Amino acid sequence: MSRVKRGVTAHRRHKKILGLTAGHRGQRHRLIKRANESMLHALRYNYVDRKDRKSDFRELWIVRINAAARLHGLSYSRLIHGLKLAGVDLDRKMLADIAVTRPDAFEQLAGQAKTALA
Repeated sequence: MSRVKRGVTAHRRHKKILGLTAGHRGQRHRLIKRANESMLHALRYNYVDRKDRKSDFRELWIVRINAAARLHGLSYSRLIHGLKLAGVDLDRKMLADIAVTRPDAFEQLAGQAKTALA
């Protein structure tokens, strides 16, 4: 078999790692070993935080819905239960948006939930 020199391949891989760690401090963007560790950690944080963002937004929507529901004499859980009983099929994202942008429409939804609970 013929001999394979790997200088070009290694150089490309190293350049790719250093490109991904541009903006990191100190050795973390200069030395290959440190930069590789920094890159692996950064990519892991990136992946985990993309998943966490979904629960963060859900928390925000629930807080907004709860605040609007309490203005109409309902708790969050009773509002959601009442809407389910009334057959209103809106997700929390839409409910939160309605609560913030259209209080009159949210008032009607709260009224539906109250009548379904009674």
